[in-house]
Parts: sequence; structure tokens; C-alpha cells
Amino acid sequence: MLGITQSVVVNGNGEEGAKWHLNCLTLVIGKPQMRRVSKLIAVAIILAAWIPRTVVASQAQSSQAKRAEQKKRTASASLTGCVDQQEGQYVLVDDRDLKVVATLQAEGFPEEGFAKHVGQKVTIRGTNNPEGTRAIFKVRSIETVAETCSPQAAPEGKK
Repeated sequence: MLGITQSVVVNGNGEEGAKWHLNCLTLVIGKPQMRRVSKLIAVAIILAAWIPRTVVASQAQSSQAKRAEQKKRTASASLTGCVDQQEGQYVLVDDRDLKVVATLQAEGFPEEGFAKHVGQKVTIRGTNNPEGTRAIFKVRSIETVAETCSPQAAPEGKK
């Protein structure tokens, strides 16, 4: 072990170089406490860079789960009923009791495309959005089932 008064050769190739007093050498190399502080700062910087990435990743997973749930709710579907116009909107009504099943919104064609189907029994295909007081059905295609639409009589035995 070196004493405080001993000198130390500092050049790395073993040749005689500058001689430093042990206290001066400690100042040049660094004190042990400074090394610990430097390590703590390095760990803090790494954590500071890692934590926001983890939070962002969990938020991305959460938003993906919400989108998947919404996609399930608005999955492709088909409905059969009669097209009618009420309060300036096109609606699909049940052909048995003529109650409104859904409000129709055109997707990929103009809203006026429903006009030629008013009074007809149709099958519509698209996506259903059940939120709100009345379901909104985004229609991608319409197929005419019958030229007219009237309430069907209840099957015999059922009244």
C-alpha cells in the first residue's frame, strides 16, 4: 500500500514519467465518492430515458384495445327491412310492425341513393353503430328484396 508521502509513476508504458504525489493522483483520477455519484447519475439518465418509453408503449396498447373493441361493435352486418324517410332522414323499418330499426347513412354513395328504395323491402350491408338512442347503420350496399313493403300478417296461431 502506498503512503501519502510516496510518489507514483503515472505514465502507462513503464518508463519514467511525471511523478505525482498520492493526493494529487487521487484528484486527477477521481475520488471514490465522485465515481459513485457519476454512476448514480448514469443510472438516473438511463431510467429517465426508459420510463417514458414504457408509459408510451402501455398507452399504445390501451388505445389498440379500445380500437379493437370499437371494431367489434361496428363489425360488418346485414339487415332486412323497409326503407322509409322520416324527419329528413332515411331509416330502415321492421317489415312486420313498421318500427324504426336504424337510421341509414350512405357510405361510398350519395344519401340520395336511398330515395329510389323508399317503400321497398331491402337487404342492406354495412356496419352497425348501436350508440345513441337509435342505431346508425352505415350502408355500403342495398339489394332489393321486394318492390313493396307492407306489414306482414302474423303467422296463424300467433296473434
